[in-house]
Amino acid sequence: MHPSGSSSSLGPGGLDLTQSFFKPIQRAGLPSPAKRHTKISVIGAGNVGMAIAQTILTQDLADEIVLIDAKPDKLRGEMLDLRHAAAFLPRTKIHASVDYEFTVGSDLCIVTAGARQNPGESRLDLLQRNVALFKNIIPPLARFSPETILLIVSNPVDVLTYVSWKLSGFPSNRVIGSGTNLDSSRFRFLIADHLDVNAQDVQAYIVGEHGDSSVALWSSISVGGVPILSFLENQQIAYEKVTLEKIHKEVIDSAYEVISLKGYTSWAIGYSVANLARSILRDQRKIHPVSVIANGFYGIEGGEVFLSLPAQLGRGGVLGVTNVHLTDEEAKRFRDSANTILDVQRQLGI
Repeated sequence: MHPSGSSSSLGPGGLDLTQSFFKPIQRAGLPSPAKRHTKISVIGAGNVGMAIAQTILTQDLADEIVLIDAKPDKLRGEMLDLRHAAAFLPRTKIHASVDYEFTVGSDLCIVTAGARQNPGESRLDLLQRNVALFKNIIPPLARFSPETILLIVSNPVDVLTYVSWKLSGFPSNRVIGSGTNLDSSRFRFLIADHLDVNAQDVQAYIVGEHGDSSVALWSSISVGGVPILSFLENQQIAYEKVTLEKIHKEVIDSAYEVISLKGYTSWAIGYSVANLARSILRDQRKIHPVSVIANGFYGIEGGEVFLSLPAQLGRGGVLGVTNVHLTDEEAKRFRDSANTILDVQRQLGI
C-alpha cells in the first residue's frame, strides 16, 4: 500500500493549479529554512494508536503524521477519516502505509503495536509474541530514522522499552516508555477528587513498574505547593495508611475497570502520550514519570532494567532524572518492582 499525498493536480491532464492559483510577489527569495518540519510516526493503528494520532492532530504537534500498520484497508480508512476533518484541524500532512520506509526522517516514533492475549495464554507467552513482533518493528524504525526518539506505549511497556533499546542500538536517552505517566494522572485525579481541587494543582507520582508492583510516592505529594502528609502531621490530623493504599489500588484497578466496561482504554492514553510528545518535540523540559533505564537509582543494581522515574524530557529525549526523595519503604518497593521486571526478562532470555 502506498500513501497517497495531497495533490494540487486538479486541472485537465494533471495541470498543477498551484502555479495558476497563486501569483508570486516581486523580489521574493527562497523560503526561510528557520522553520523546522516536525514528523511523527505512529506504529499501530488500533484504538490506542488512533487516539494518540487524533490527539496529536488536534493539539497541532506535528507537520506530518505517518500511520503504520499491517492492515492496509484499515490504514487507508483511518487516514481518509482523519483527512476529511482537514477543515477543522491545523494543517498536517497525514500518510498511511504498511511500508516502514515512509517513516524516514521521523523526529518521534510512537510504538503502540502489540499482540492481544489469547484465551488461556500466559502473560509470558504473550510477551514472547510481542518481542517477536518488535524484532520486525524496531530495526526498520532505527534504520530509516537513526536520529529519532522512540516512545514505547505497547504493554508490558517496561520490558518492551528495554527490548526496543537493545534492538535499536540507540543511546538510552532516546528510548522512552510511556510508563506511569498515565498512572500518575489517575493518581492525581483521585487525590484531587478527595480534596475537591483541580488535578493540575496536585503534584503526585507513581513510579516503578507500569503494573501491579507500581509504587505510590506518598511522601512527595503536594497540593498547591503544600506537602500533604507533612501538613496533616503538623495539623495533627489523623489519617490511616490503609486509606492511602486504597487510593493506590484504585489507580492500579482503573485500567482494568475501563477495559471491562468498554473493551479497551484509549482516550486517557491518547492525551498522556500527546503530552509526552509535546514536552519532547517542543523542548519543554517538563518532568514526567516515564520508563527510563533505572540502574544506579535507589539501589538498583545487577541486570539492566527500565522503570518509571520522574524524568525531564526535551528534544534530546531524557535529559535527566529528578532526585526525588524516597522513604526507605518506597525505595524498597521500587527495588522489588525492579526485581519483578528482571525476573520476566530472565525468563525471556534477553
